[in-house]
Amino acid sequence: MRLHPKNVRSEEHEEELIRYINLKLSALGQPVSSSTADRHALEIAGPLLRNYHQKNQLLGYRLCPADARIQAFLDAYLRDVAPDGAPRLPGNTFILDRPGLARVMSLPPDADNLTSPYLHSYRVAQGVLHNPKSDRRTTKGVFHIVEGGFPVPADKIAVPKRAFASLLTAALTPPADLLQLPFTANQDEQARLFVTLLLRPLVCPATGIDPAKTMETRFFAPASLVSNLDFVESIFGNSGDPYLPENDAALDVMHWTGHTGCVILAPHLPGIKRRPSACLIMMKPPIASVAKACVGATRTKHTTTAERSS
Repeated sequence: MRLHPKNVRSEEHEEELIRYINLKLSALGQPVSSSTADRHALEIAGPLLRNYHQKNQLLGYRLCPADARIQAFLDAYLRDVAPDGAPRLPGNTFILDRPGLARVMSLPPDADNLTSPYLHSYRVAQGVLHNPKSDRRTTKGVFHIVEGGFPVPADKIAVPKRAFASLLTAALTPPADLLQLPFTANQDEQARLFVTLLLRPLVCPATGIDPAKTMETRFFAPASLVSNLDFVESIFGNSGDPYLPENDAALDVMHWTGHTGCVILAPHLPGIKRRPSACLIMMKPPIASVAKACVGATRTKHTTTAERSS
């Protein structure tokens, strides 16, 4: 059971977030919330939003700098098992570029609870409560490391690159129901997409001589699990839009450790045949400065990828 305490905020601020969510959904070519959409505002902004969406399509949904670094690492790391290129990270995602968006989107605006195969969400006085179908607080016995790069510790299980490539492909192609956004769940036309979040967790605190240094981490979640990103954001904060230059870690070398992480939530992996029994797979790159990629998965009798707090 996980409880998200609700931040003190005015109703006007939540209404502002709802308007912003609907604008972003429209810009992505996705259905908006029929119960909260400001039709007048969407009609005025319609030509601009369609122009933005069309340009993204023509550009092939270019990846942000952080995602481009992760993709370049995947292409190089899996070149020997995926000669045609590694699975591509999604570019047309809903970016959580403002704090609080994930919490608002974790339930329909006109409902106080929502049930999915993976969790049951409730609106409560303190905020939003998400109760996963099952839970597991440790990765002991289910933590696998992909071969290639640093040696695999004796207490971990090595996984061939080819197996990881297959798992990564499956993780990035979830079933349609897993991509359904809770924000539009109570209507016929539902938004289906990935939701992403940029984090800059502190790694090296500032000293009298050296400045503080952070790494960058990108989270990818099927929209039905947007509540997971709300949980992560409540701990590590929100680092904004990864497409903006001021949020590009590579342009801030004095405050960046040189590490890029990637976490992909994929609770549908247990349904894949001939799979390793891993709940979490981490690649250990041959050099410390390139990306580290993680794939979150589950097992039938254990946890979903939903995080948990007391």
